[in-house]
Amino acid sequence: MSFEDARRSRSAYVVVLGNEKGGSGKSTVAMHVAVALMKAGQRVATIDLDSRQKSFTHYIENRAAWAKHARLALELPTHYCIDRADGPKVVDNEVAEFSAFAQAIDTLEHTHDFVVVDTPGHDSYLMRLAHSMADTLITPLNDSFVDFDVLGTVDPATFAVTGTSHFAEMVREARRQRRVVDHATTDWIVVRNRLSMLGSRNKKLVGEGLQELSLRLGFRAVDGFAERVIFREFYPRGLTALDDLNEATLGTKPSMSHVTARQEVESLLTSLKLPFDERGLKRAAARAEWFAAADQPLELHDILAG
Repeated sequence: MSFEDARRSRSAYVVVLGNEKGGSGKSTVAMHVAVALMKAGQRVATIDLDSRQKSFTHYIENRAAWAKHARLALELPTHYCIDRADGPKVVDNEVAEFSAFAQAIDTLEHTHDFVVVDTPGHDSYLMRLAHSMADTLITPLNDSFVDFDVLGTVDPATFAVTGTSHFAEMVREARRQRRVVDHATTDWIVVRNRLSMLGSRNKKLVGEGLQELSLRLGFRAVDGFAERVIFREFYPRGLTALDDLNEATLGTKPSMSHVTARQEVESLLTSLKLPFDERGLKRAAARAEWFAAADQPLELHDILAG
């Protein structure tokens, strides 16, 4: 199967998390997007291309293990982790990796509404291929000029944008390839993560820089998650801010920080403007009616339904 064949035959909507810099929150955002889609009744598959770190895979495995341990009905996606080929020849490795990725897409494309792909925090063949297949590309970015550097350069005196960086140029080429294949445009969204809850000069300058770059590169800049410990605490149990967070689920009483985190996630998901399958929304509505009839606590199943 060629790249063009894989791209043309696909029907599932592909959401890719990409940033060449590690530690930006890709796996956390990927998990929250996947769970939000499942709670909205969508059929979701996930693919982890970071076969070395496997943060996304471990997050999902933690969720499955905690659901079994605590007897919780936590949504789980159909998941694939694509192993990295490490043979002596680069060409052979790329062929093997492409075949595994294409097989996963071929298996999922007509049975799922969405495929959420988490990519490694470094340049690789599979990482570039995934970016070329994205319908929506999400680039989480820590709110600092250290992370801003992956997109663009700035003047040290005025902080005005002076150019674009390596990752931005890679995305530009990936979007060009996408247009060549099916004349469609990838919706690129840069998500500002670890935002300070207080105003600062850095926060203002980074925001202004992203606004200028967005005009040059054609992405949308939106606010993501603030610097909150609870996002890291979710990981060992595979939880998200969108789950029914109570003492049984968390092991402690939820706090106002949990409520605020959920509001941040909901706001981000609204900004993504993902296309929902109507049949999935009906499934979510039917499930909500069942919970109401059973007098059980509702989880957040209808995010973005409106």
